[in-house]
Amino acid sequence: STVSANISYALADMGKKVMQIGCDPKHDSTRALLNGREQTTVLSYIRDKPPFDRRLEDVVLDGLKGIKCVEAGGPEPGIGCAGRGILSTFDTLKKLGVDNMGIDVKVYDVLGDVVCGGFAVPLRNEYADGVYLVTSGEFMSL
Repeated sequence: STVSANISYALADMGKKVMQIGCDPKHDSTRALLNGREQTTVLSYIRDKPPFDRRLEDVVLDGLKGIKCVEAGGPEPGIGCAGRGILSTFDTLKKLGVDNMGIDVKVYDVLGDVVCGGFAVPLRNEYADGVYLVTSGEFMSL
């Protein structure tokens, strides 16, 4: 998340219109870009809000440098399928009009330990053109 936030910030600093989508059920990917503020996750939003009342601005917050911030949310760690939640988030954002926002770059912060398609999810339905893996020496980094 730290690397993703720094990449988003650097791209925004270069004049790009950036959206960072946190795809971790802990929903902490965009916190640094929002000065510590938490935001409503897309999955909790669609669980609590009827379809006809949903608005894109309810789940997309403006962060530093105008970076558009989204958190997918998901099941509690170890319960359920985060990959499925990510796809639901992408579908919801598309239905709410995210493609009309004029975003130059979308940064998907996908955790590496999702066993049900975490890395593959952004590539499905052409949500992303490529995947970069960032690892560390930590035991769980891969």
